[in-house]
Amino acid sequence: MRRSSVPLFLSSSAVLLVVAGCGGAEEAPAEAATGSASSPAAAGGGDLTARLVDAAGAEVGTVTLSEGEGGTRVSVEATGLPPGFHGFHVHAIGLCEPASVSPTDPSMTGDFLSAGGHLGAADADHGQHAGDLPSLHVGESGAGSLTAVTDALNLDDLTDDDGSAVMVHAGPDNFANIPERYAPAGADQTTRGTGDAGGRIACGTVEG
Repeated sequence: MRRSSVPLFLSSSAVLLVVAGCGGAEEAPAEAATGSASSPAAAGGGDLTARLVDAAGAEVGTVTLSEGEGGTRVSVEATGLPPGFHGFHVHAIGLCEPASVSPTDPSMTGDFLSAGGHLGAADADHGQHAGDLPSLHVGESGAGSLTAVTDALNLDDLTDDDGSAVMVHAGPDNFANIPERYAPAGADQTTRGTGDAGGRIACGTVEG
């Protein structure tokens, strides 16, 4: 799937953070089972959902995606995740397989690599991918929530032939925002690709 629109409020204003909350004592504004290829969206453009699971197959949250005023509304409710900020993205393939092979590099294996890269990764550097979303903050209780609106993708983008998946990463996402005083040559390829958010700890196949 390919889309050329440039997302994210960090670079323009394509993602609007609506509500974010977290469990536990910490309060901070959010920046936000083995699956198979996702099914087509329900007739009439109904909501899409994803069940977030960890590499052991335990359910750790749910995601709802719906069309609304201003774009696609993404709502996340998560439990049982490590405290802190976690990169949260839409990935290009609707497969959430633990210990899987990367579809672009067969030499790489790891949890949920079957979901491929970020939606829109071929069109821009990270921070401007169609699948880039605000980070999910998880409190000390292991619970976190996020609601955001993006005009960089729609429900049809999420239900093409190879589907899509939502992904929670192990660490925070820097959105490739590396000041020149730290890196005069700019962010490296890994940062431009993923925002240094680390491994994939939870994945959910988007389904109608």
